[in-house]
Formats: sequence, structure tokens, C-alpha cells
Amino acid sequence: MTASDVLSLALGMPKAELHVHIEGTLEPELAFALARRNGVALPYADEAALKAAYAFDSLQSFLDLYYACADVLRTRDDFRDLMLAYLERAAADGVIHAEIFFDPQTHTARGIPFATVLDGLDDGLAEGARRWGISGRLILCFLRHLSEDECLATLAEAEPYLARIHGFGLDSSERGHPPSQFVRLFARCRELGKPVVAHAGEEGPPEYITEALDLLGARRIDHGVRAVDDPAVLTRLAEEGIPLTVCPLSNTRLCVFKEMREHSLPRLLAAGAKVTLNSDDPAYFGGYLNANIRAVHEAFHFDAATWYRLARNSFEASFASDAEKTAWIARLDTYFAAAR
Repeated sequence: MTASDVLSLALGMPKAELHVHIEGTLEPELAFALARRNGVALPYADEAALKAAYAFDSLQSFLDLYYACADVLRTRDDFRDLMLAYLERAAADGVIHAEIFFDPQTHTARGIPFATVLDGLDDGLAEGARRWGISGRLILCFLRHLSEDECLATLAEAEPYLARIHGFGLDSSERGHPPSQFVRLFARCRELGKPVVAHAGEEGPPEYITEALDLLGARRIDHGVRAVDDPAVLTRLAEEGIPLTVCPLSNTRLCVFKEMREHSLPRLLAAGAKVTLNSDDPAYFGGYLNANIRAVHEAFHFDAATWYRLARNSFEASFASDAEKTAWIARLDTYFAAAR
């Protein structure tokens, strides 16, 4: 099988996406359309000027722009349209299941009711399932640059809607905000019976991964690419089968790695870590899931077996039911069998 054949196989394979922020899928075209619809003035003259601002030198430089653009999201229909735009692109990339982060604090701080956000996103998920047969779950993320008490207040606001929330996560700026600052918050999340994930080991050190596991009870680590800096942490991740939701284009666009060939992905795989590939904030970082696959293929030329492993990991690491996972993996097996 040629390198081109392997790439085509990887691009077409069924897969899950487990690390994507719905606010980070806001493309410039939709941002300006929503700005016009809602009478919001963006601090950019046009779509080209907004795209030109995507020159990030750190996670924080990205977040500053990210929160500014989110201001165009005001109504239930806005959140529905945002979700539908993402799901259409994901389905075109072969994604059949997505576990999607949303940041309610980004919106409630602007006076947008929690229910408006959740209702709109759920509308989009339902319509996406009808149009493209794509499965979706919502994971509520707390903003770690805010206080634990503020996050606990958001959790209390979310509790009436628990049946529609499938997990809890921790995101936003990692530096200076270790997982240990949110022990009470995530103890309550676990009491509510929901799985927990956390961003750790992206810009922060490997110790943040350990804190996320031991103090927060995280079942997946979002990013985790700095695990290679501590052999004990990397060994633990591999031995315990703790999934990592790695986002290659994000890591290079935010200067975690200067270029893709420096990425720790091959070392993570060689150590036996349960790695998945994801797009993170694709509107800002150069593309959706298949764009990440292309960039990884160009840098590392993985073989078909590795791509199968990455796709299977994505299903196994999901919070879907065992029956759903079995069906998706069978579909993946059929796809690869037909390619031989």
C-alpha cells in the first residue's frame, strides 16, 4: 500500500472526535453572519482581517481572540447553527460520534441564559443526527482561569439539566491554574455520576496530568502531550490505558511544538499510550479532524495499522455505551477489511 493509499484510508475511516470545543468551531463567515443578525460589532473590519489575527504565540493569545468572537453567540438559533456547521464538517471527515465541549461561563457571563446555550446546542445535535446520522454528546467545561467558587455556581446552574450533559471537563489557560485548584468542584461532579476529563500537560507540566488523575478523578486527559517529559507519568498512562485526546494542529499553532515533526505523538504511541486524534478549535488552528490527519501523515507517515489503532482508540475512549462502541468498531473493522 502506497503512502497515498494509506492517507486515503485514514481520511475515509470511521472515527470519533473526543476533543473539540464548539465555540472553537466558529468560522469567520459564520461569526460575521451572526454579528450582523444580532447587531454585534466585531473588532475586525472583515473576515480576512479576522483570519489575519490567527497568529498565536501562546494559548492565552488565542483565548483572547476566542472569547471576543464568542460574543456574537446570543440566541438559541445561534448555538444551533454553530453546532450544525461543526457537525456537517465532522460528518464529511468520517466522524460518526463526537463528544463536544461547551463553555457555558463564556456565555452566562454575558447575560446569556444557560438554557439558551444548552437548548440551541441540543437542537443542533438532534438535527445533525437526522441529516448525517452523526452521534453527539455534550461535555460541560469549566474555565480554570475563574475561581472554583464561580465554577461551583455554574455547576449548580447546570444540575437541573444533568440528563442532557454527559460529562464535565476543565479547560482554558493552563499556566498558573493547576487541577489542584478544583478538587471540590470535581468531587461534586463525580458525586453526580458523570465522567470527568481535564486539559492537562499541554502548556502545563506532566505533574498536572497526575493531579488531574489523582485529585480530579479524570478518566481522559485532554492533550497530555507533555507526558513524554516524565517517564513515570508516561508509563502510568500506558499501563492504566488512560486515553489522551491529542490535537496536533492546535499544538503547533499554539507553539507547544515549533513544527509537526517535533510533536511527541510518535513517542506517545511507542510507549503504548491510548492516543486519539482531535481538532480542538478547528476554526482557529488550521482545520478539522482530517486536516489533522493530513498534517500527521505528512510528518510521520504512519502505516495502516497505526491509523486503525488511532481510530479504534477513539471509539474505545468514548463515553458511549458498550453496544455503541461494539457497533462502531465492527464498522471500522469492515472498512479496513475491505481495503486489504
